[in-house]
Order: sequence, then structure tokens, then C-alpha cells
Amino acid sequence: MNNTHIGNGMRWKKIIVSGMCLLASLCSHASDLSEKLQSSDYVLLMRHTRAPGIGDPSNYTLDDCKTQRNLSAEGRQHAAAIGDWLRRQGIKAAEVHSSAWCRCKDTAELLKFDSFKVEASLASFFDDMRKAKDTTQALERFISEKVKTKGAKALILVTHHVNIYEFMGENIASGDLVLAKVNASGKMVSYKLIPRPTDG
Repeated sequence: MNNTHIGNGMRWKKIIVSGMCLLASLCSHASDLSEKLQSSDYVLLMRHTRAPGIGDPSNYTLDDCKTQRNLSAEGRQHAAAIGDWLRRQGIKAAEVHSSAWCRCKDTAELLKFDSFKVEASLASFFDDMRKAKDTTQALERFISEKVKTKGAKALILVTHHVNIYEFMGENIASGDLVLAKVNASGKMVSYKLIPRPTDG
């Protein structure tokens, strides 16, 4: 065999190996999280990132962010980092919904998926805990409808501590994520708590 044939053979081997490495790299971007969120059985709930304090100042309004408790600089950095982390898990497309509170809307925006929508059933009931049951039932109905229509997109819901506690029964920290398995009625069957992802 002459050197030309040997050279051509080596080039083809390099091309094949490079192709296999590229395919492996693409496949490695998928994760258990992204695969579950492509199904209609799972939803990702997220508590807004760090906003120092408890509740909101008296006489706050939802139309004026300056009257509310807002994200700190650290909270804004964390929200952007969580969006990057989600994409590294293979979540490229997501339908994002948020509470009307500015700290939730800012968190949702900083995740940097295509867009987000405000959803009434994610609204805080911290000021009136009597609304807990009705709000949670509304959230379950919302989830039930959305998982049927979202396709392969991840369904990400940005809300408050009280809402998530009422839905899943556990306290979570700012920026924590909850991968919730739900039934056809939008009720939680089981969940996995994902502590706020770090930059790494």
C-alpha cells in the first residue's frame, strides 16, 4: 500500500473520530432534568432569587417596583447564573411563567429564555394566608392545562416561598428549584429539591 492510501485512511479515521466526539458532546448536553422536563409529567418551580427582607413595605403596589422588596445585586447575579446552569443541563427552550411581583418577574427575565408571562396563580398570598388553598388549587389547574400544550419545552414557574411551601410542603431557600412530578390534575406526586445551582 502506498503512502497516499495510508494518508487518506488516516484522514478518514480522524474525520470519523471527530464526528463521534461531536455527537458525544451533543448527547452529553442532555440530562435527566432536561429529559424529564420535555415530558408532560414534570414542572420546574423556582423561588425568586435573593431579595433581602420579609414580605413587602406597607402600601406597596404591584405597578411600582420601587415600592416592593426587590432583588439584590447578588440575587440578580444568581438568577442569570441559574439560567446559564439550566441551559448547560440541556434545557434550550422553556415556557416561563412568573408571579406579578417584581422580584419574581426580574428573576424570570434574567433566566434569559425567550420570554415570560405573568400568571395569577403564582401570586403571593403572604399578606392573606386564607388564600393559600384557593391559590394552590388554581395553580394545580394551571399546571394541568399547561403540561398538555407546552410540547417539549420545559415549564418553569417562578414564584414565592409561601406558594411553593403550600404546593410541596417544604421550606426552600431563595433561588432553589423544585422538580415536581405531577398527575393529570396538576397535583404533585413527588418532587426533587435542587438547591440553588452555583456558577460551576
